[in-house]
Amino acid sequence: MDKVIVIGGGASGLIAALKASESSEVIIVEGNDKCGKKILITGNGKCNYWNSDITPNHFNITESSLLKDILSRKEEVLDFLYSLTIYPKIKNGYYYPMSGQAFSIREILFNEVKKRNITVLFNFKVTDITKDKEKFVIHSENDMLLADKVILACGGSSYSKTGSDGTGYLLAAKLGHKLNKPLPGLVPLITDTAYNWDGVRIDAGLTLYISGKMSGYELGELQLTKNGLSGICSLNLSGRVSRALDNGKRAQIRINFMPPIDDNLYTWFNKRNLELADHTLQELLESIINYKVLDVIFRVSQIKPDERWENLSEEKRNILISYIGDFPINIIDTESFDRAQTTVGGIPLEDINVKTMESKIIDNLYIVGELLDVDGKCGGYNLAFAWISGYIAGLGVTK
Repeated sequence: MDKVIVIGGGASGLIAALKASESSEVIIVEGNDKCGKKILITGNGKCNYWNSDITPNHFNITESSLLKDILSRKEEVLDFLYSLTIYPKIKNGYYYPMSGQAFSIREILFNEVKKRNITVLFNFKVTDITKDKEKFVIHSENDMLLADKVILACGGSSYSKTGSDGTGYLLAAKLGHKLNKPLPGLVPLITDTAYNWDGVRIDAGLTLYISGKMSGYELGELQLTKNGLSGICSLNLSGRVSRALDNGKRAQIRINFMPPIDDNLYTWFNKRNLELADHTLQELLESIINYKVLDVIFRVSQIKPDERWENLSEEKRNILISYIGDFPINIIDTESFDRAQTTVGGIPLEDINVKTMESKIIDNLYIVGELLDVDGKCGGYNLAFAWISGYIAGLGVTK
């Protein structure tokens, strides 16, 4: 029976270990004193662990055909999670445990690890991996382990306090893997101008432009911060921003503060002004746009809130409409990995056999989860990828 060592006791590592244990001796080595620390903070502690629409278009990746092959196992993996007693509460396609507690997911997985007599070595920080003939040698500061097969599942660089400190990238690189530069993903953005709208949460439409070319659009919750943008739709664009800025390109986001209005805004203003005669611009807009945002719009457009639509010149009308429906924000940076929910970059899928998650560079080395250059949007996609890739690797070690 092969000895399989899983490096990392997070989502992908735990699933990989459970599947591998069906036919192999398995040891999990975990750098923390507990497994699954990152699971506990997922979904603000509620653990959004899956989505009803797991497809490649929800991920930022160039090798979409390879990702499609991995995601083709999604129903099998979802059934496996259910077999472990994880019962879902589904809201708008988002899967949460019915308990509403991420803790229950972690406990279910770790209790199953114990039931299957899988050895777990805590506070085992891997410093190096070498290969001596057919055996892997896993080194820590004070110990050494031998394995027939290794599953690298130690996470990316996001939320380093949970143990994802980028060690896995270094280990893979030492074994000969190339690496696409890791960058923060699902991370707040930093703008070049601070506006007085800190703390405002609104629904908005965001269009991303990279060096003047449209690169993405998101509709949803936007959080306006003291020095930038956050919220789901902003986070979903942040991975592309990270890549663009790292490549020396310009990044700009334009905000539509009135996305529910389907009409042309000029036509909408004409109609609303006719319906509500003798009202100021402030009065026409104050039930639609947040007061703090309105104040900023009036200030930057240099239009007084007590003016009336019918008295505005054509030029001023167009300026006002532009700032309401296409407000420009220049992005100069992102927050650090400590604020990032995932990592952009990593080991390219083209170097992995996606049928088994085995490395094409090193035989019997398997790489899963956030270590791979696959990053998804908010909504359970990244955790779903961790489950699926870990599951495939757990099966792969048996072949």
